[in-house]
Amino acid sequence: MVQQKVLFLCTGNSCRSQMAEAIVNAKLGDTWQAFSAGTQPTGYVHPKALQVLREIGIEHHGTSKTIDQFRNFDFDLVVTVCDDAAENCPVWLGKGRRVHLGFPDPAIVQGTDKEVDAVFRDIRDDMINKILARLSDDEI
Repeated sequence: MVQQKVLFLCTGNSCRSQMAEAIVNAKLGDTWQAFSAGTQPTGYVHPKALQVLREIGIEHHGTSKTIDQFRNFDFDLVVTVCDDAAENCPVWLGKGRRVHLGFPDPAIVQGTDKEVDAVFRDIRDDMINKILARLSDDEI
């Protein structure tokens, strides 16, 4: 079976798009190959994102990347996972259908470590449910 390719876009490429990339490659790697990038990459992957992925058995070794690295790639699907990326990427210059599945930015949450961890876990779990369901749909 040929893998379909999906690109997850957000602003910083440090949390949401990184988690989406890791989740899809771990859970749907036989049918999808996932990549991630940012419109304004931070240059690092947030440690809490890596932590909550490890909690469910996913070891992610991604790097923060710019969208420009993927301009000439052909994707079957491009998914924006934050509102800012959806607004700043109104036209994808490559091949592939574009959809938006927005998630809150866990990197801006303030509180105790326990509260911040809970937000990262909630977003991770929401991504697992929504993204895996979307990629499993016949409409892709």
